[in-house]
This record gives sequence, structure tokens and C-alpha cells, in this order.
Amino acid sequence: MRTGEKVRAFYDALLKAYGPQGWWPAETPLEVVIGAILTQNTNWKNVERAIENLKREGLLDPQALARMPPERLAEVIRPAGYYRIKARRLKNFIEMLVRDFGGDLDALFALSTSRLREAVLAVSGIGPETADSIVLYAAGKPVFVVDAYTARILCRHGMIEADATYEDIQSLMQDNLPDDVGMLKEYHALLVEVGKRQCRKAAPLCAGCPLQPLLEQGRVAWAT
Repeated sequence: MRTGEKVRAFYDALLKAYGPQGWWPAETPLEVVIGAILTQNTNWKNVERAIENLKREGLLDPQALARMPPERLAEVIRPAGYYRIKARRLKNFIEMLVRDFGGDLDALFALSTSRLREAVLAVSGIGPETADSIVLYAAGKPVFVVDAYTARILCRHGMIEADATYEDIQSLMQDNLPDDVGMLKEYHALLVEVGKRQCRKAAPLCAGCPLQPLLEQGRVAWAT
């Protein structure tokens, strides 16, 4: 099976096995942005607790966040872990939003996909995975989000080399998928699900994995 065919077959197999994942859990685009920044190096339950704190403090608003001192913001988002670092990153994003777009997310999201991605990546502390999560899930623009699960799965299936860059992996996926925002959202979520359930880092459970039938004959995924 050619790489492009396998990329599409992965999606079909995972969707059939797990069904729609319903990502991203948030009430507003700003919540998605905040969640994308806070979820680095922690689990979603902790992020939910931090967002609930922000709601309780009336801080789910760009202008309110802009006025909030970093030290106080850090305490509010403490459940997310690395809270001082994440408070600074969140403030950096909000400062960009207020300075360049008058605090209007719609104005930011009106940029083209490439210009939006550049603007978010220019914010200190925000890397490609977080930026693309914001572009895809908050702005609803077509970009493929790459994470450690994606890299591990593709490497074990022989579709990328172990030293493939974020850009290498993103290009591979986007070159073989349509610019369908719904599909791109779902695909990323499904890869996270199979990564958590089956394609674990130290002890993968290949037996029963929806992707096992697509493993190249003679290849042992867990040995990579």
C-alpha cells in the first residue's frame, strides 16, 4: 500500500473503531486557545480545573486577561502545572491579540491560514503543535496538528524516519489529505486515542489495535 493510501486508510480504520471523538471540548474559541496553551505537559483534567478557575474569576475575556498581573494569573491557572511559565505564555498571546488586533479573536482568525500560523508562532513560548491546535480547533482553518503520538505511530509503521521533523510529518499528512477541517480535527483526535490505548511508548498493545492490519508484512511495530 502506498503512503498516501495508508494515510487515508488509517483514518478510516480509526474512525470505524472509535467513532467521532468530539474534540475540542470548549464553549468558545478563546477557551480553545487557552486550553491549547495550558495543556502542554499536563493532562486535560488539570486544564479543565484551570479553565474553571478562569471562569470563576471572570477571566475568559481578552481585556480582562490583559489587565490581570502575571503573578495573579499564575495562581488562577495553578492546576495546569508549570503555571508561572504558562501564565507568561498566555499573557504573551493576549498581548499580541490586544496590540495587533484590538483584542478581537475574529480579526486574528480572519487572516489566511499561513499568516495566522505565522502570527501565533511569533508569540514567545508557543511552538508548532500549540499554534496548529489554535489554528485548527479555535480558528477552524485546515492544518494538520502533529504530536508525539502521531510521530510514534507513523514511525512504527515505517512511514517516516525516527528523526523526521514536525514539518516533515505535517507535510506528509497534509499532502495526502483534503483541506477538510472536520476531518483534520477528527484525525488528530483519533491518533491521540489510539496512541493512548494501543501505541504506547514503552509497552504498545499491538494485538487488537485498529491499525495492526495495516502494518507492513514482517514489520514489528513495537521493536521500533
